[in-house]
Amino acid sequence: MLKKILAILVMLYASLSFAAVEVNKATAAELDALKGIGPGISNRIVDERKKGDFKDWNDFISRVKGVGEITAGKFSAEGLTVNGTSMKGAAAAAPAAKKDDKPAAKADDKKADMAKPAAAVASAPAAKDDKKDAKAEAKAKKDADKKAKEEAAAKKAEDAKAKKEADKKAKDDAKKAKAADAAKPAASAASAPKK
Repeated sequence: MLKKILAILVMLYASLSFAAVEVNKATAAELDALKGIGPGISNRIVDERKKGDFKDWNDFISRVKGVGEITAGKFSAEGLTVNGTSMKGAAAAAPAAKKDDKPAAKADDKKADMAKPAAAVASAPAAKDDKKDAKAEAKAKKDADKKAKEEAAAKKAEDAKAKKEADKKAKDDAKKAKAADAAKPAASAASAPKK
């Protein structure tokens, strides 16, 4: 469950990081969120936009102090659009941006590496719970087996006792019958007339 939530968050973050930010509609905070645009540039963009919307990339570059073609290409590669269009040649500026992206990539790698132990720690309680469940199931099975053996031994002992008692009763009955049979000739001899 935690893995699913983390995956959703990563996908959401990725979609937000590649979402287009329209320079004519974005707030200063949204502009600030783009890599390479800090508070100074975002405030200049908002101030210039108050004078009127940017018509195209050339208008944007000419009106915002400190933004040239290379910088505008980097902004475009990060997702900034003017009137819904990316800057032409932004693909050419993107490789230059990638050189600068190495520290950011390392930072992203660090974040990912830090997320792995966090995910492992978060999944550790689940793993512990699974181990506890497995141990509890094993103990329950062991207890059930032990109880079944004890019951079987008790039944066997009870059956043996019943058999022993039945055998003893049979012997006693046999002795009584033998004694009764032995007493019959003596009784008939005693009851016979004397000559």
